Amino acid sequence: MPTHILGFPRIGAKRELKTALEAFWKGDLPAQELASTAQSLRRAHWAQQRTLDMVSVGDFSLYDHVLDMSFTLGNIPSRATASPGSELDAYFRIARGRSAADRSKDGVNAGEMTKWLDTNYHYIVPEFTKDTTFSLNADRLLDQLAEAHKDGRQAKPVIIGPVTYLWLGKAKDDSDKSKLLPRLVPVYEQLLNALHKAGAQWVQIDEPILVTELDASWRAMLEATYNRLASSPVKSLLATYFGTLEENLDFALGLPTNGIHIDAVRGRSEVPQIVDALPGDKVLSLGVIDGRNIWKSDLTALLDWLEPLATQLGDRLWLAPSCSLLHVPVDVELEDAMDAEIRSWLAFATQKLDELRILDIALTQGRDAVSTDLADNARAIHSRQTSTRVHNPTVKERVRAITTEMGRRNSPYNERRNRQKDALNLPLYPTTTIGSFPQTKDIRAARLRFRKGELDTKAYTEQMRHQIETVVAEQEKLGLDVLVHGEPERNDMVEYFGTHLEGYAFSAYGWVQSYGSRCVKPPIIFGDVSRPGPITVKWSTFAQSLTEKPMKGMLTGPVTLLNWSFVRNDQPRAQSCRQLSLAMRDEVLDLEKAGIHVIQIDEAALREGLPLRKSQWSDYLDWAVASYRITANGVQDVTQIHTHMCYSEFNDIIAAIADMDADVITIETSRSDMELLDVFDDFSYPNEIGPGVYDIHSPNIPSVDSIVDLMRKAAQRIPAERLWVNPDCGLKTRAWPETLASLENMVTAAKQLRGQ
Repeated sequence: MPTHILGFPRIGAKRELKTALEAFWKGDLPAQELASTAQSLRRAHWAQQRTLDMVSVGDFSLYDHVLDMSFTLGNIPSRATASPGSELDAYFRIARGRSAADRSKDGVNAGEMTKWLDTNYHYIVPEFTKDTTFSLNADRLLDQLAEAHKDGRQAKPVIIGPVTYLWLGKAKDDSDKSKLLPRLVPVYEQLLNALHKAGAQWVQIDEPILVTELDASWRAMLEATYNRLASSPVKSLLATYFGTLEENLDFALGLPTNGIHIDAVRGRSEVPQIVDALPGDKVLSLGVIDGRNIWKSDLTALLDWLEPLATQLGDRLWLAPSCSLLHVPVDVELEDAMDAEIRSWLAFATQKLDELRILDIALTQGRDAVSTDLADNARAIHSRQTSTRVHNPTVKERVRAITTEMGRRNSPYNERRNRQKDALNLPLYPTTTIGSFPQTKDIRAARLRFRKGELDTKAYTEQMRHQIETVVAEQEKLGLDVLVHGEPERNDMVEYFGTHLEGYAFSAYGWVQSYGSRCVKPPIIFGDVSRPGPITVKWSTFAQSLTEKPMKGMLTGPVTLLNWSFVRNDQPRAQSCRQLSLAMRDEVLDLEKAGIHVIQIDEAALREGLPLRKSQWSDYLDWAVASYRITANGVQDVTQIHTHMCYSEFNDIIAAIADMDADVITIETSRSDMELLDVFDDFSYPNEIGPGVYDIHSPNIPSVDSIVDLMRKAAQRIPAERLWVNPDCGLKTRAWPETLASLENMVTAAKQLRGQ
């Protein structure tokens, strides 16, 4: 029974790719050594896939697989090639605004970045105009295919399908991007022919657009595309994931491909219908292992389900994870320090490969051939199901006691605004930041020593207080209006809070790529969640004692704590979110009681939890917004509540965002040139808003004029008295010199705007 995967994590078990990339960008690593590191990682990943019938090729990327596809198709924005340099220089100019060769020069505008469907992975948005042309540059993919063949592997190249590629991109003028399809498909024909000539037998073509609600025009594009690609000599596996096919089921099965992959974790209910409708000459790849979460699969239950299907389909049944393993960490065996019982419940990417191996052997040779593996798996499943550590009756009772009134402020926004205005005494166009300041080597070293027990609590607290003093002093010097403490004590906005909540577990090497070299280590919600005591109060009150200006308390909201964690799968996500909302509500009230009257509750991940089908949005938004409101709305009118959202499309859920009723929302708009504010042409946003005026994911320093220009665009849609000036996200990944220069220009721009 053929087994395969749709993709493997790129970063390396210990973030080797991150280390190499950042050294290359600093000029400390030659391009040749970066390429050598990448090749070593690919070979190591293929070695881990040795039990599979086919390894994946093309899933490895130096930054982003969508950006890779743009370069493969010759769709490179001209600003990337306007300066001298290699193709790698052009690549990183679009990825992050500058290449290693541009260190002493001004950079260019990086490509817009947004969330990959409903995940926390960010991709670089393809750019189109009416004049866009495409030309094949398959060297990257062909080189990797040749590497795999040289390594003795049977390889399956992975590419993004042409229709999904257009769907993911944006027209930078008023043109219709769908009109580009006739120019694009011939390049895909050339690519498939080149891959066949290079020895590929199968090619995986990802079209996740098929799990969304498609209108007739997109269906027609898919039909025309695959009718033309059907003449390719290489076999095609059409890959869908992250959802169900529903009304697209018969249509997808009818497309002229040699096989289809479906997400049989999220779409298991559709499998009987798919099997019945599957053409007799088509392969069915079932994604039976969850590629989005880290819990062990119940292999005995899976075999009970799969055995009849294997008998019915024979060698036309392939087994795989539900989606690319990009979204899970590499290897749980590295987690020596994790609680042994909890670790026994987990499967990272490497363990998911072993689960596929066990299923394959059991289905082809019988369960007795893997009886020991199945017994070990059954013990782990039973242990988790019966553990008293998972369920807390007190937490469950508190959730049942939630009332509608807990989600309402005492007064409407207009009344609160007047009280807050009197209390805070802020100028027009008030300036602030999103919370974090640069995480220097000294800060990271102190946290590491504290975690290892080499630094006691008193010494650690003194070091963090010194960092806070520095951050507050710099903000005072810059002239910012609402200050932050800089978050030196926090490693990650979700992991930090998780370490102070019951029901969470943590990994040491559970890194997952968020974008480029940016990796996150999602905590694991294994049980009912509660807050034993205050988390941030001592840091915020210390920072407030250093200044007469308002100090903003910084919290992560319940929806983001949920969506950026690996969440237990034994109860509805809404139930876990309500538990988190109560825990964070306690923190908000403690901050207010301690004298912090500006509190930011970040919900950066609100959008990515949104179902891919609009028909399912309302249920999610109802419980997500309600959870946020439970956290935020127990305070007095004079306390100003902020929230922050970044790097997602928000225009189509703006009514739900307004329903959150935050006094101030800060939102990413810089990479999209304020495009996200277009929604306010038709929607009258009732509260205050801070459109991000510069891109913190690029080292480029924004000019005063560019910030003034962006804010003028914002003021055309939102009254100036309701506008804030801020970066588009936190500053933890930036260096101090560029941070200070950027914020100085931002404050200068705000003063100019007030003068005008």
